[in-house]
Amino acid sequence: MGHTHTLDPSAPASVVLDIGGDVGALAIYTDAALHGHEIEVSRVDPDGGPDPVAVRTHAAVRFRALRPDPLYGALIPDLPAGRYVVWDGDTPLSTVEVVGGRVAEYGWPDGK
Repeated sequence: MGHTHTLDPSAPASVVLDIGGDVGALAIYTDAALHGHEIEVSRVDPDGGPDPVAVRTHAAVRFRALRPDPLYGALIPDLPAGRYVVWDGDTPLSTVEVVGGRVAEYGWPDGK
């Protein structure tokens, strides 16, 4: 059975994160063209590079009215601390360090 994501706008203060200890989250900022796009991340492999067959987690890009200027982005919660690869399909874009108790941030190329 597949899954669905709501693509409705997020209202201010509508997201609650359960982070702390060795668990963090990742906010990925994009532009409006990626609305509805699934963004995937995976742990960096033991040798420090992207592993194309690693287990991935994902989130959909949504409109978020969180700041004085609205933005588009994906929020991936509940990530164990460590380095993660941000994927665009089969292409690794970058690595991001997720620290427990914090929200790491990544700007999608050509995004905010």
